[in-house]
This record gives sequence, C-alpha cells and structure tokens, in this order.
Amino acid sequence: MIYYLCKYVLEPVRGFDWTRLASYISFRSILAAMTAFLLILLLGNRMIRYLYLHGAKDTLHDYGFMDPESKRGTPTMGGTLIVGAVLLAIFLWSDPANPFVQWVVAAMIWFGGIGFYDDYLKVKHKDSQMGLSQVTKLGLQTVFAIVFMIFYLNDYTSPLSAERIRLLQDAGAVTPENYKFFLQVPFYKFPVLDLSWFYLPFGVFVILAISNSVNFADGLDGLAIVPASLTAGVYGLFSYIIGNSIYSKTLLFTHIIGSGELSIILAALVGAGMGFLWFNAFPAQVFMGDTGSMALGGVLAVVSIMLKHEFLFLLAGGIFVAEGASVLIQEKIGIGLLGRRIFHRAPIHHNYQHFGIAETKVVVRFWIVGIILMLLSLATIKIR
Repeated sequence: MIYYLCKYVLEPVRGFDWTRLASYISFRSILAAMTAFLLILLLGNRMIRYLYLHGAKDTLHDYGFMDPESKRGTPTMGGTLIVGAVLLAIFLWSDPANPFVQWVVAAMIWFGGIGFYDDYLKVKHKDSQMGLSQVTKLGLQTVFAIVFMIFYLNDYTSPLSAERIRLLQDAGAVTPENYKFFLQVPFYKFPVLDLSWFYLPFGVFVILAISNSVNFADGLDGLAIVPASLTAGVYGLFSYIIGNSIYSKTLLFTHIIGSGELSIILAALVGAGMGFLWFNAFPAQVFMGDTGSMALGGVLAVVSIMLKHEFLFLLAGGIFVAEGASVLIQEKIGIGLLGRRIFHRAPIHHNYQHFGIAETKVVVRFWIVGIILMLLSLATIKIR
C-alpha cells in the first residue's frame, strides 16, 4: 500500500522527491522488519492476555524427564501474532502484484491455517494429542505443495518464463531455458542436474520436509523462532542478490527477475521473529504453537524453491534438518524397523534434556549452532 502510494501518488508531486526511497528494496526491507517487530512488541501483551482469557492454553504431554506443570497453562497459538504482523508488513511495504509475494502469502495463510486448526482442536479437547492426525496434516500440506508446483512449473510464477528469459538474454545473462528444472547446490556456481518433470515430486517433498521440520523444532522456549529468523535472514540476503541484476551478475548467480521482493517478506519475518522472542524467551509467556511453526516452515519451503536454492536449507536450516531427521530415524527406522528406540527421546532437543541438560542451555547451544550455520551459508555467496 505505502509502496504504491509513494511511487504513483507522492513521488511525482514536487517536494515529495524523498518518497523515491520506497522504490529501493533495501529501504522497504528495513521498514518491513521494523514494522513487524514493533507490531508484536506493542500488541504482544494484549494478545497474550486475550489468549489466556479465552482458554487458549497449552496442554503438554508428560515425557517423564521434565515437569509439564511448569509450562502447562501458558497461552499458545501465539503464531497468529507472527502471521498477522508479517502479513501487515507485507501489505504495507511490498508489491502485492508480484507473483513471488502472492505465493508466499498463500503459503503462510495455508500452512498457518492448518496449524491454527490443529492448535484449536488441542485447546478445545484440552489434550495435546487431540489435534489433527498426521495423515490429515500431510494431506493438506500435499494439496498446497502439488498446486504450487504445477503452477510454478507451468510458468505461472516461474522465475524464468519466456518473457523473463528474453529479458535476461537482452541483459547478457547466460541462463538455460529449463533452469526451473535444475538443482543448485551450495559452494558450486553452476546447476548440477536437470530433473525435468521429476522436479515436481521433488518440490513437493521439499515443501513437506521443510514445513514439518520447523514444526518438530518447536518444543522448548525460544528454540524454533531464532533458527527460523536466522534462516529467513540468509534467504533474504540471497533473494536480494538473486533479484538484483548487477549483484547477481557480479557474484555469478542466476538472476531471477522479481525475486528481490522476497527480501521484504523475509525481513518482516526476521523482525517478527525478534519481536516474538521478546515474549517467547525462557520462561515463555506464550508459545507459537503449530500456527506459527507451520506458517514459518511453509514460507521457508516455498522461498527455497522459488530462489532455486533448496539444498541451501540443509546448511542454513541445519537445526531443523537435525530435528526432523531425529524424528524420522526414531519412528521409521528405530521403532518401525528395529523395534527399539535409537534416541532416548525425539525430537533431538528432548534427547539432550533426557541427559539432564537444562532447557535454557539446550536452547542457547542450538542458537549458537544456528549462528554458525548461518555464517557458513553466507560464505557460500563467495565460496563457489
């Protein structure tokens, strides 16, 4: 809204030349982050009070090695605060006509909606085991993933539609016409494999894997929101570079026209994440619930595909990869095939608690690892 107001209404008016700042993605990204952060900071206490008074309180499962009473009754569904702040920041500072923006907003609303209904059922039945079944969750996630991939691969919002390819060629960019089917890996500047239409099931798998891995990490105070913000920051910088014709050419990235707008969304996500941490840090005043974790996971998944850097998530989102892998190994390989547990507890953060490590120490150590992974991810910009 403010983007269009400045560009088409105020900028042409004499004396309002300064409004041209709104045309810069970097400027709008900073303001989007500040907007989301301040919104959560201003509305956080009111939202927490509202959730508490309306009975939206968490009911934790007793794992035997932690005291659920210390957290039981804490308001949940705080992810609505994150989703609302990010969406408002997007509305104010991004270009809503941009297809990249549209798909990210759709992903946030869809996955956040799934998580919201899951949280609602848990609150309604006052039982953390009474949410949506795993099959239902995966089914709803798969529906979005398939629809998104079909439209994406049919050039609805493909980064390299025929028109974009022509523009890139006019600009002197060397880009394969079927780049959308190629896989890109960190530390290597060229596409490595053309999956052709097998990219569709691959993309569906990426969306399901990333969205659920973020969900698995949301188990301790502040554990999920910091790595999610760090990962969003990494992808935000990548989208800024990839969406800029000069920087992408200098750093040998394939320029994807229009993808720079994703920087604004990801900056808003970082701002919202830091604002939410204000209330979610130990001892948490509110939990994000599946509403927040699934919305964040859905956004990161869709962004990784549209930027053609799916494998970057293995590094930038390494915390989530470890959390998701621990659950998969425990349930499918350990209990499913071997008939015994491989870890004492899964996700892996509960495994560390099982050995008596304090919750705050586990969380801070995960943050430290997340920061190291973020720095390694940023290093891939030059080490390629």
